[in-house]
Amino acid sequence: MNKTILITGASSGIGKETAKLFQSKGWNVIATMRNPDNETELNQLPNILVAQLDVLNVSSIEKAVSLGIEKFGSIDVLLNNAGYGAYGPLESFSREKIQKQFNTNVLGLIDVTKAVLPHFRQNKKGMIINISSIGGKMTFPLGSLYHGTKFAVEGISESLSFEVESFGGQVKIVEPGMIATDFGGRSFDFSNDESQTEYQPLVGALMAAMPVMSQNASPASVVANVIFEAATDGKKQLRYTAGEDAKTLMANRKQFDDETFIGGIKSQFGL
Repeated sequence: MNKTILITGASSGIGKETAKLFQSKGWNVIATMRNPDNETELNQLPNILVAQLDVLNVSSIEKAVSLGIEKFGSIDVLLNNAGYGAYGPLESFSREKIQKQFNTNVLGLIDVTKAVLPHFRQNKKGMIINISSIGGKMTFPLGSLYHGTKFAVEGISESLSFEVESFGGQVKIVEPGMIATDFGGRSFDFSNDESQTEYQPLVGALMAAMPVMSQNASPASVVANVIFEAATDGKKQLRYTAGEDAKTLMANRKQFDDETFIGGIKSQFGL
């Protein structure tokens, strides 16, 4: 019987590319998204169930999981992919926006995971793949909220791996670098208050650096291939890095002490 993967945030970017890749490899795919009525590509492919799921709505999560199991019999892999990046001076964010960032990237991931765990326990198997980021191991300026969520995903995932191993499950973490779709549209939320003049040189430096950094961005398909590798390689490996920029930055982070590495980031931003 074909294996089945449930993917959150499958309407675009990494999620959509991963859905198409797994489908092409003979998997059943439960491709979930907030607005499935807008989807025109995935619902034309065989063995893909497009289902409504908003990680901020627990009832929609539970319904999508149930529909997926009803359609394909079981779920073998959960890919927690839904999320976005909030950047800007911490002072400039409203409490509502702060909560939304953590609710989406952290609590949403937990809620989806909790909805699938009983199924995995019953089957005594199942894999959870969480999309983190190199931003879960290092930081860029003005990303305190985003990096806070990804550092959280790293800790949640690593600790959860002990729990799921007790019934035969597994957790894996994929850490992409910059993706071509990241800093535009729905996946990037920038906040700034120009009256907070002390931060404006930093804001200007970030905006100037982004086009340069994006030249090294990987297409979402690169990450999809790493996700497929993680799901199928049979290894006990916990972390997977995706993208050449990610490999370089992560190697540097391991090699240098905090002062040296952070100094290098500052120089990259002209600070």
